[in-house]
Amino acid sequence: MALAPASRDSALVWTRGTLPAGRTVIRFRWRYEDGRVKYAGRGSARIAPPDSLRFDYAGPFGLGSGAAVVIGDTVAWADPAANFRSLVPAIPMLWASLGMVQPPGAEAAVSGLAQPQRAIWRFAGPGGDTLDFVATLGAERTLEAEWRRDGTVVARSRTRLDSLARPVGARIDFPEASARFELTVVGVDTAAVIPPALWRSRR
Repeated sequence: MALAPASRDSALVWTRGTLPAGRTVIRFRWRYEDGRVKYAGRGSARIAPPDSLRFDYAGPFGLGSGAAVVIGDTVAWADPAANFRSLVPAIPMLWASLGMVQPPGAEAAVSGLAQPQRAIWRFAGPGGDTLDFVATLGAERTLEAEWRRDGTVVARSRTRLDSLARPVGARIDFPEASARFELTVVGVDTAAVIPPALWRSRR
């Protein structure tokens, strides 16, 4: 679809509108599978707008647990690092699965298209990475995302949202690895208190 060039400021306004108004905790069940393994468990995402995310996960009976802190599109720390990166290899898709979008980089080419019930944005970075987002309103609200690197699709996601634009469930597909990550939201706490120490370490 042909998209028209758009200003970065307009993209910033749109991305800010996808974030919660204040600190929020999203609790969910998750599943991951590829051609070799299948995992499932529970987790939580603590959001401190505009750019901070603490992600905790655990397998059945607390096995295979881990945590990470993400600032924007950068992993500040992960414990254990290998487990988190295998479970969540695409940070922009993690944000999108929670119904949120981080702003385009300072050097990204921004384009978009506004329709009555749909907004489409494309952030094309100088390194060959392109992120497309489609936000659909109406009876069923969704946020879809696609990440391409040098023209090859790295990941696609589709997140269902409630009437307050909070995530209900999401699915991320990684075509090259034949992998899939799914989450189902079981609770959203908008009055959460997030202790400062949680941003510094897993414990």
